[in-house]
Amino acid sequence: MKSRLLLLFLIFTTLGYAQDPALLKSKVRHTIDELRDFVSIPNDALDHADINRNLSWLTKKFNERGFNSSVLPTTGEPLFFAALPMQDEKPTVLFYMHFDGQSVDPSKWDQPNPYEVVLKAPDQSTWKTVSFDEIEEDINYDWRLFGRSTSDDKGPIVMFLNAIDLLRTTETNMPFNIKVILDGEEEKSSKPLPAAVREYRELLEADFLVISDGPVHPSEKPTVVYGCRGITTLSLTTYGPQKPQHSGHYGNYAPNPGFQLAQLLATMKDADGRVTIKGYYDGIKLDEGTTQILNSVPDDAAAINTTLAIKTPEKVGATYQESLQYPSLNIRGLASGWVGKQARTIVPESATAEIDLRLVPETDGTRLKKLVKDHIREQGFYITSEDPTAQERQTKDKIIKVQEGSVTDAFRTDLNNPYGKFLVNILKTAFNDDVVQIRTMGGTVPIATFVNELKIPAFVVPMVNPDNNQHSPNENLKIGQIAYGIKAFYTILSSEFKP
Repeated sequence: MKSRLLLLFLIFTTLGYAQDPALLKSKVRHTIDELRDFVSIPNDALDHADINRNLSWLTKKFNERGFNSSVLPTTGEPLFFAALPMQDEKPTVLFYMHFDGQSVDPSKWDQPNPYEVVLKAPDQSTWKTVSFDEIEEDINYDWRLFGRSTSDDKGPIVMFLNAIDLLRTTETNMPFNIKVILDGEEEKSSKPLPAAVREYRELLEADFLVISDGPVHPSEKPTVVYGCRGITTLSLTTYGPQKPQHSGHYGNYAPNPGFQLAQLLATMKDADGRVTIKGYYDGIKLDEGTTQILNSVPDDAAAINTTLAIKTPEKVGATYQESLQYPSLNIRGLASGWVGKQARTIVPESATAEIDLRLVPETDGTRLKKLVKDHIREQGFYITSEDPTAQERQTKDKIIKVQEGSVTDAFRTDLNNPYGKFLVNILKTAFNDDVVQIRTMGGTVPIATFVNELKIPAFVVPMVNPDNNQHSPNENLKIGQIAYGIKAFYTILSSEFKP
């Protein structure tokens, strides 16, 4: 562990902003304390009071660092905006992060309170709790902080604040104007964001956007992501008898909605997992240069398959990275009747499939939903947006209710963008390692509205460990990633952009 601290110190020294190894240690230690304080404020995206308390914390902390901050009203929860004093001759970088979190079920966590950070050390194949007193004298970078939003996304916010502290401590010139926008509804799709970006367009103007959300590549190398998939949803419900009926009396007579739905879903994909709906993949072409970038990502297919416990992946694309360049059609939930110990010998009255469609820039979400509905009609279904009436039930053979979700668009920045090259080059130099360049990540961040409205390129520069359990019980942040994050933010904000 001492050798690892020495390596980190040597890297920091080569960048010219640390002459004392205690400087890095003190920043990491302060970040841990500040993050514990921040996480202790619950941030359930569904709880208005939670969001307001977090806004108060953010206002105090950013103002302490010399930022001018504002709470920006929207049609939903407010956004938090902060900026350092502007200088006209400098380019402007806008940072996006979010401070809300997924809801928690404390019974699923290995600690009493998910909002009270617990320090743990690896112990063979499990984790043991460690007192925070044990990091007063030394810090083990393999230890982890467990708590809701430690990694997604409060950790990066606090890393950013402490990078600003380090810049000021070392009196380092910042060649950028710095703006920050923090979202309080990211975990519930950021529906107010597009209108808010339009309303506050002048305030948000910048030369490029950096998103600090999500994990670095599983190789743990520095990572720059040029885009992410969008998302939309469909809810499909088929109908049988008006009420559940005894399967002995009405089996073979009353149409079974479960079979109807299963048969319909089976027409949407072939045995290799490719969507068979006409036009679903239209417009997607991967040229030689793009393929080279995709193949440069150091994915380990065998390791991925082992983690997933699967033998053969679907054949949408030749590799994992290639599969992310296409829109997906996913059944995220199925329900009909009862299962397990509650199973009953009935013909169910309905069956429902919840579908999500991950989007890429070439595929418009509204268009894809229309293609799915057209396909459903071709299978002989009568489509309604409400529960069918008694008359519809008695005059239509195959009825399906289709309910549509909102669309969050995908975005992708050109791989040759000069700001992207800038980020890759400075991170490569700072960490003395190749930077993993990912054309499109699988998850969704509501960034397309910034790209489209502000006309700026956007890049994801993730900070946290790939096994952080975001959205899940026992979410965690590796302490070594705190040092990484402070350094990454420092490097970006202290490096001069040269086109």
